[in-house]
Amino acid sequence: MSDQRFSSRLGLILSVLGIAVGTGNIWRFPRIAASNAGESGAGAFLLAWFVFLLVWSVPLIVAEYALGKKGRMGVVGTIAKIAGEKFAWMGAFIAFVATAIMFYYSVVAGWCLYYFSQMVANPLPISAESSTVIWESFQGSGLPVVFHGIAMTIGALVVWKGIQSIEKANKILIPALFTIVLISLIRAVTLDGAMDGIVFLFTPDWATLAAPRLWLEALTQNAWDTGAGWGLILTYGAYMHTKHGVVKNAMVTGFGNNLVSLLAAITIFGTVFAVLGSEISRPEILSVMQTSGPAATGLTFIWMPQLFAKMAFGNPLAMMFFLGLSFAAFSSLISMIELTTRILVDMGITRKNAVVSVCTVSFLMGIPSAINLTFFGNQDFVWGVALMISGAFIAFSINKYGTKAFRKEAIDGVEGDWNAGPGWDFLMKYMIPLQAVILLGWWLWLSATAYAPDTWFNPLDPYSVATVLLQWAVVLGVFLMANKWMVHKTLGVRAE
Repeated sequence: MSDQRFSSRLGLILSVLGIAVGTGNIWRFPRIAASNAGESGAGAFLLAWFVFLLVWSVPLIVAEYALGKKGRMGVVGTIAKIAGEKFAWMGAFIAFVATAIMFYYSVVAGWCLYYFSQMVANPLPISAESSTVIWESFQGSGLPVVFHGIAMTIGALVVWKGIQSIEKANKILIPALFTIVLISLIRAVTLDGAMDGIVFLFTPDWATLAAPRLWLEALTQNAWDTGAGWGLILTYGAYMHTKHGVVKNAMVTGFGNNLVSLLAAITIFGTVFAVLGSEISRPEILSVMQTSGPAATGLTFIWMPQLFAKMAFGNPLAMMFFLGLSFAAFSSLISMIELTTRILVDMGITRKNAVVSVCTVSFLMGIPSAINLTFFGNQDFVWGVALMISGAFIAFSINKYGTKAFRKEAIDGVEGDWNAGPGWDFLMKYMIPLQAVILLGWWLWLSATAYAPDTWFNPLDPYSVATVLLQWAVVLGVFLMANKWMVHKTLGVRAE
């Protein structure tokens, strides 16, 4: 499979945008922005979020494209080649973080499919009570497991034949998704009262910048938004043509993705404020957006259907919204399946057997999240924060190789592309590791002293420091012990 390539730069860009543009843009970003808003608005959070696009996400996206293009393998093999064989465990950890997210991300894709079917088959709920009944009835049944299985099956079928089928799928999914987002945006901004929500979204409350949680959530949300540091872009980068550069691709990926997040936020803020503004106060509106449960279930799956029910042409708009959400979920899900599949292919397993293995295990590992939202929330918390470690490991690998040498060999000097230049060296060598260390350290300290001083040491508490560190330690320990075996299976040599 290593000789496969994307047929065109457009196919590559659309596929990588498929990684980046996911449900995190539509259901996660608006809630995170609302949760970090001050009394005046959420503009300060948007500023921090944009800063991290420039100093975290785009440099890492450049790095991932270049690593994939240079290594021509999955995450484990590429990191072992670039950083050295004794660091294959870092590649395995990066891959596992994305895979662990896939376990419950497929559950979200199943939710989207279910709600799309409900919007097609049934009238929209007109009250919070009726909408909540739909959600709770769904969650209390076996249907989340069934739709989780359907999502994994569809993902497996797309990945089955390799990068060409992935490219074909994304050439349909991404343009359709952008069209749906734009139609939804146009309808939202034309609602009476929508401008109040849009103004609130962009108005800064500068005092909120003093909150450490805002900066942590701005970074993790940008990593979620763009796919930076997941190893997903690295995996697709392995299928790039040699003639294609990486810097312009990275800029299109990062800024294009964040544009979709902003359009989704404008749509949802505008819709929520327009529909609820005449009924409840602004603090109550924010409470609706903030207290939305695991994975923004309250906003996306309970509130959005009833909001659509209160506007003209609400039913077709609701169908389009959840169809777009489903498209977003699948474009990201197939990249996660491909990441793990490619690692197994590098180890000598046939693609078909690798796809079956990955999707079967992922289905089984996703069942706890499908039947228990507390478990779901724990996994989202643990592995979402771990994206900072993944980004740091990617930076470490390039620094171990030699940042300047890597840039000159794998990034700069491609005809028709921009050079990354010494500024990229500085970001990779100093800023990425510094951000990871400071923000992780800051978060650990505040979790133990301010956020949860009575439960931070309890690994059974789903949102404690202890549960995060324990799960990370177990996974890292397994991969450290398996390092030599992984190198032998992937590179065909015995690691020292």
